Amino acid sequence: MPTVLIGGGSGLIGTRLSQLLDDQGYDVLHLSRKERPNAPFRTYQWDVQAGTIDEEAVQQADYVINLAGAGIADKPWTKSRKELIISSRVNTARLFRDAFQRLNDYPKAYLSSTAIGYYGDRGEQLVQESDPPGQGFLSESTQAWEKAIQEVAETGVRTVGIRIGIVMSTQGGAMEKMMIPFRFYAGTYFGDGQQWYSWVHIDDVCRLFIHAMEQEEMSGFYNGVAPHPARNKDLVEQMKDAMGQTAVVMPAPAFAMRLAMGEMAHAVLDSTKVSAEKTLSTGFRFEHPELGPALKDLIDRKI
Repeated sequence: MPTVLIGGGSGLIGTRLSQLLDDQGYDVLHLSRKERPNAPFRTYQWDVQAGTIDEEAVQQADYVINLAGAGIADKPWTKSRKELIISSRVNTARLFRDAFQRLNDYPKAYLSSTAIGYYGDRGEQLVQESDPPGQGFLSESTQAWEKAIQEVAETGVRTVGIRIGIVMSTQGGAMEKMMIPFRFYAGTYFGDGQQWYSWVHIDDVCRLFIHAMEQEEMSGFYNGVAPHPARNKDLVEQMKDAMGQTAVVMPAPAFAMRLAMGEMAHAVLDSTKVSAEKTLSTGFRFEHPELGPALKDLIDRKI
């Protein structure tokens, strides 16, 4: 079976994707800043800041999947944090591009995560891949990210960027954080709760990467979201039902979110209703297209 090299393989998506690839018989390699002799997958070193990467890993790779990047909501958006969010994405893409060119060794495909933050706050508009980018830091950072992805494509490598929505998993990310208040019989939605959240079950986004890797006709950008986005308040209500939890669902006022989070409040207050039509047109089928059953599956299986 082919060999898949993953940057960011120890993150939320990378961990699950590696498991699914391994289950299907792929040989999975990881890149890491540190030596990891006891890691579940063979791990090679790279240092994005220094611009170095283990050339053996690149030469072994039939496919490269890049999921690396500093967390958007991990820390406040100071000037230095914003710079890191952008550089950690742009520089990893350029590190791969430069390695391919230097070694004259190109994978069959280069696949990268990107984000629906590209579209910005779009209210009730249903956005598609062909729509222009939005405004604000989330959009600006994603545009820089996608420019770097396109630079890889200019080398002639078949390149796919997956604009990922809110990844639903009990093991990390937004859903894990949203579940915490339910331990205290409360749930929280943000602002008026009417903003659209375009979500995706973690297994479906991982399966989409594998699908894009295996479908030679796929290139360019695709939305990695389930076909049925949900309003923020509805998502919280359905999470309560999936957990079988008695809870009071209450708002966190928008002004309080902005006061507490500053500019980063856009990450929870913006409305982005994203279409999955182009992704579906490739023959991909979501195993978890509806929010309620998807949440129940995640909670029951603890994934």
